[in-house]
Amino acid sequence: MRPARTETGRWIEDWDPENEEFWQRTGRRTARRNLILSVLSEHIGFSVWSMWSVLVLFMSPEIGLGFTPSEKFLLVIVPTLVGALLRLPYSYAVTRFGGRNWTVFATAILLVPTLAALWFVQRPGTPLWVFLLIGAAGGVGGGNFASSMTNIAVLFPRHLQGWALGVNAGGGNLGVAAIQLIGLLVIATAGSSHPAYVISAYLPLIVLVSLLAALKMDNFTAVRGAPGAQLEALRDPHTWWISLLYVGTFGSFIGYGFAFGLVLQSQFGATPLESASYTFLGPLLGSLARPLGGLLSDRWGGALITLCTFCAMAAGTGVLLLASVQGSFALFICGFTVLFVLTGIGNGSTYKMIPAVFARRAEDAVTSGHDATEAFARARSLSGALIGIAGAVGALGGVGVNLVFRSSYGGSEKSGEPAFLAFLAYYLVCVLVTCAVYLRKRPTAEPAPRRVLARAGRG
Repeated sequence: MRPARTETGRWIEDWDPENEEFWQRTGRRTARRNLILSVLSEHIGFSVWSMWSVLVLFMSPEIGLGFTPSEKFLLVIVPTLVGALLRLPYSYAVTRFGGRNWTVFATAILLVPTLAALWFVQRPGTPLWVFLLIGAAGGVGGGNFASSMTNIAVLFPRHLQGWALGVNAGGGNLGVAAIQLIGLLVIATAGSSHPAYVISAYLPLIVLVSLLAALKMDNFTAVRGAPGAQLEALRDPHTWWISLLYVGTFGSFIGYGFAFGLVLQSQFGATPLESASYTFLGPLLGSLARPLGGLLSDRWGGALITLCTFCAMAAGTGVLLLASVQGSFALFICGFTVLFVLTGIGNGSTYKMIPAVFARRAEDAVTSGHDATEAFARARSLSGALIGIAGAVGALGGVGVNLVFRSSYGGSEKSGEPAFLAFLAYYLVCVLVTCAVYLRKRPTAEPAPRRVLARAGRG
């Protein structure tokens, strides 16, 4: 199969990853090359998106940027919100312009908020509203996730989708840990008065990955969604059930990732160096755990792994409440780190549930006499649309997490306990939803992985 040339760039047609001969001959190599470059772009997007979770640790009267804790929480909320709102249009854009074309644009545009942050963070006395605007512009990095996941979702056969989506998302999520680790290195070596060093590290990376994407990635006609796919997905109840679950997993991951350093400063009076020493560990482990969630779900089913994850997250939140009451810094760090790992596993398992829902419907359509190729193509299209919607709603969960923290630590008691009680209640709701919708009614909601594969192979 040769890439077809059009006016807008290189396109590959007749993509059929379920055909074993095609997959082994050329499909696997092409899909993995695009996956690697997609991960790199998404990784940098996450780093730029979460940059302010690091920069606020540097902001102090010492460098002429003294803001209150409430204002600092606002600085991490704004990019989270913009990134969440951009996920739906980014998910649609990749189906309109192609994976390669959109990845080049979405990566290159990260230069705008990065250069703006570099310029103004070195100017003492810069007002808060300027940084809020720059943070809003940095929200474009959050949109990369949706376009990347929508693109990758159709490139791999169904039995590898959990792994592929987990690797793609986990590699992107590592961007949160990466920029926090860079922040730690800067604070440890140059002190807490040089935030520009953190930003400067990403300028050459953005240029390099933009060029690599332009030269090595492909556009796939299979990514182009069926007409009205997003509207159809919006009308589907599973879209909102899965989005609710994804708020609990990814909303927690990104919300905790953005707020962790500020939480340590507000809860225990940690210094910038102390905060930076711990903030990268949770996002790092959580990102690495995401592919594990996909792999476990490929084996046991996404619903079961998601249920176990939320039960464990509820228990982990109980540990945070205990640590807060006892004032135990060590227990608090351990509890949060475990929560990050669980959110990573839950991210992978929840996303695995998406193609499973529509694969079941494609099976039923084939059984009823519909064309198998058309049925499974429609399933891939709707899966991509739901991925974009769930990604957007899940990121809004991160906004909610930070708003709850801001309210909790901005109150008279300045304690995180009200926030943790709210999170605990939400996780328990997710446990009930998973049981009622995806386990109690499993035969009509989520097929066993092997059964899907058997039907797909005949299609």
